[in-house]
Amino acid sequence: MTALPQSIDETEALLAAADYIADRSLATVLFLALRLQRPLFLEGEAGVGKTEIAKVLANALGRKLIRLQCYEGLDQAAALYEWNYAAQMIAIRQAEATDGATEDVFSERFLIKRPLLEALETPLEGAPVLLIDELDRADEAFEAFLLEILSDFQVTIPELGTVKAREAPIVIITTNRTREIHDALKRRCLYHWVDYPSLAREREIVRRKVPGAGQRLADEVVSFVQRLRSGDLFKPPGVAETLDWAQALAELDQLVLEPGVADDTLGVLLKYQDDIAKLRGSEVQRIIEELRTQSAGSAI
Repeated sequence: MTALPQSIDETEALLAAADYIADRSLATVLFLALRLQRPLFLEGEAGVGKTEIAKVLANALGRKLIRLQCYEGLDQAAALYEWNYAAQMIAIRQAEATDGATEDVFSERFLIKRPLLEALETPLEGAPVLLIDELDRADEAFEAFLLEILSDFQVTIPELGTVKAREAPIVIITTNRTREIHDALKRRCLYHWVDYPSLAREREIVRRKVPGAGQRLADEVVSFVQRLRSGDLFKPPGVAETLDWAQALAELDQLVLEPGVADDTLGVLLKYQDDIAKLRGSEVQRIIEELRTQSAGSAI
């Protein structure tokens, strides 16, 4: 288990050692969340690396990662706990068949622990990292349920009593902002908007994550993607799509961004047919030529 970072610089270095290139503002709010034991609320477009922060943090600190993937209709039974009714019935019938004493069917042996309850248990390696992913997909009623958990890090199970975390888990909450999250929940968290990375930072991300891509290919891929984000697309590509595209082009033994190959692989980068149709053909070639002209001009 790695000790928690003691400064913003250490936090930045911790993430960088796990190949997550964070800007200073993200490293600052993450350091404060760890120091103050407050949940960190990360908002931003899909694919900018919000979920990856929790994964990298758990790996870098040597902590267990517990992920609660949110969805419409998510309820307490799926998020917190439920009883294993089948096992309880078997235990009751066995006791009846043998005329023995009935086992307490509301003991921990029959409890199915879901992510939130599991996160309240502190293993030997330290408090786990609890990732509550895409909270905006869950219903508003689930937000209200989370308030108690995030306030006191405890829950009451009627048959067993109160379960309270010995050490507060490290909580990362992400949302893609498909709907607004209630202020009451946000107030319990430190907030950070995760934006698309700068050109230089995205280049460094590609170089670290896709070492098989040459420097020129990586630079051209990032420049192309950055240009698309400033255009009129239904869903601009995120960092995840940049990495996928660079990996795909490297697998095709590309050393530079060729218009024909770029055109054929747009489905790796873009996920909506209307966006692909806008770019396919002459538009892809035009963007690549513009980028190379600018690159040549800046090199003079």
